[in-house]
Amino acid sequence: MGDENDGQGRDATSALVEAFSTFGSDGLRDVWLFDQNAHEGLYVREDVERKITDLDVPRFVDNERYGYVTRDTYGDLYYASYAYTVRGFDEFEQFRTFLGDGDERVGVFASFDRRKGGYDFGALHDEIAAVVADRPIESFSPE
Repeated sequence: MGDENDGQGRDATSALVEAFSTFGSDGLRDVWLFDQNAHEGLYVREDVERKITDLDVPRFVDNERYGYVTRDTYGDLYYASYAYTVRGFDEFEQFRTFLGDGDERVGVFASFDRRKGGYDFGALHDEIAAVVADRPIESFSPE
């Protein structure tokens, strides 16, 4: 039974990376899954991997975990549901969302090279939601 779950998880994370890759094409830099206790790099482009070699990746992921608080706060304060966050940096844009609307605490973030005209992150969010809808949320938990 463990092998079946492992296969489900690989299928789920592969589908997630494919959604990001289709959206960003060659501009996709990296894709990371995280929950409250762990994180997993699903894809890191070679040039980006060289740039982050000296970075404290766990600390960076810890910062993304603050998004749990943000999501809960927005849920209490706004008349619309929180969907995703985008941050702009001088070399790239970073997208973060959570997989599931309930108490699930699995998130994903990815970065993309900046490009003229930007990206339609709403369309990306919809595509990720479609990928997640077809699979149990546990299959996205980081290893």
